Amino acid sequence: MTVRPRRWLMLALAPIVALSFLAVPSSPALAEPGDDAPSEGSAGDTVGKNATLDDVIESSNRRFVAAQAAVTKSTAEQKRLATEIRLAEGKRLALLPEVNAIAGQQYRTGHMGAASFLLGSQNSDDFLAKAVSLEEINAMQDRKLAELNKAINEVNTKKAALDAEVKKRKTNLVAMTKQKKAANDALALVGGQSLTHGIVLAKSPPAAPAPRNSDGGFSPEGCNVQDETTSGCVTARTMHMYKEVKKAGFNRFVGCHRNGGPFEHPKGRACDWSLQKSGFAPAHNADTRTYGNNLMAFLVRNADKLGIYYVIWYKQIWFPASGWKSYSGPSDHTDHVHVSML
Repeated sequence: MTVRPRRWLMLALAPIVALSFLAVPSSPALAEPGDDAPSEGSAGDTVGKNATLDDVIESSNRRFVAAQAAVTKSTAEQKRLATEIRLAEGKRLALLPEVNAIAGQQYRTGHMGAASFLLGSQNSDDFLAKAVSLEEINAMQDRKLAELNKAINEVNTKKAALDAEVKKRKTNLVAMTKQKKAANDALALVGGQSLTHGIVLAKSPPAAPAPRNSDGGFSPEGCNVQDETTSGCVTARTMHMYKEVKKAGFNRFVGCHRNGGPFEHPKGRACDWSLQKSGFAPAHNADTRTYGNNLMAFLVRNADKLGIYYVIWYKQIWFPASGWKSYSGPSDHTDHVHVSML
């Protein structure tokens, strides 16, 4: 039987074991969410092409609550894994004295090499005893080193799994929080629940941008384009807005230019979009109210592209710089959506 001392194995593994110890944190680290979260508008994509903002808000809130629950669950799992990590680390620390003791014993009994150690036997019985002793030492050392490495691998594996789980859950919660905020912001932009009752499309068609001046702004325009809704005139920018609204599918009655008055209609810079196919009548059912909501939302969402000055709808007025405010002019605008242009 050939017996080889394992002192070289201990010396070779020592740096690796030491590096493994340094690579394992003493306590689990919480991973920060990354920047690869879904875009803010993606919440609306999960509830269909014609989803209302009410649908999107309900969906985003449900997903937000589910994400919160998942984080709570993974946090509990984190605590459980942290306990296991502490146990594994304790096991590792408990093994170190045993391994060191075995290494010391081998050094004391095997430093001259296996051959000289065995040849120094007094008789055959002593030779056999020493051979068995040396083999037992080597076998015990191998087993303890294997246990040590297994404990270290368990710590590393559990730590990696914990970090991945925490990162995944926290990243998902960040995404759901952004989607929830985006849905609420979108509702606030188009007037909130009080103005729309949530019955408004989550998305509006994008309008083609109106021409701008060389500085990127909108210069004043004269009323020199034939108004297609009356015998009067409108500005080129108003006509562009008119055509974009029509292209977006809002084809009920509309009137733009009218004589008299101090505001934008006589200047060809305003249109009144009725809720009816002909004439004007207040919103009296879900169809007319939803039509007005969606038309208003299209104008507000495309205000910057079209060069809109303000929008009035259902006793509220919207300016790009200040948002929605209560309106108490000569008309409560419950029968049409008014838009004025820059």
